[in-house]
Amino acid sequence: MKERLIKKQLVKERRRLADNLKRRRKKAGYSQVALAEAARTHRTYISLIERCATNPSLALLARLAAALHIKTVDLLR
Repeated sequence: MKERLIKKQLVKERRRLADNLKRRRKKAGYSQVALAEAARTHRTYISLIERCATNPSLALLARLAAALHIKTVDLLR
């Protein structure tokens, strides 16, 4: 029972990250390709994050935030 609650919370947090990343990316005028280049990652990885299909590392979140000129925590709020 507890594991299901934890998994449900993780899915919710991943969805929040995905939504925030996509919204911030579009607000900054970046395509997935442009953001990927600025954050030194691959476009498909940006797509995976935005579709909740992967768990990015804290290092990547920091690079994405820096590329978007925001704080890392803003991607998670």
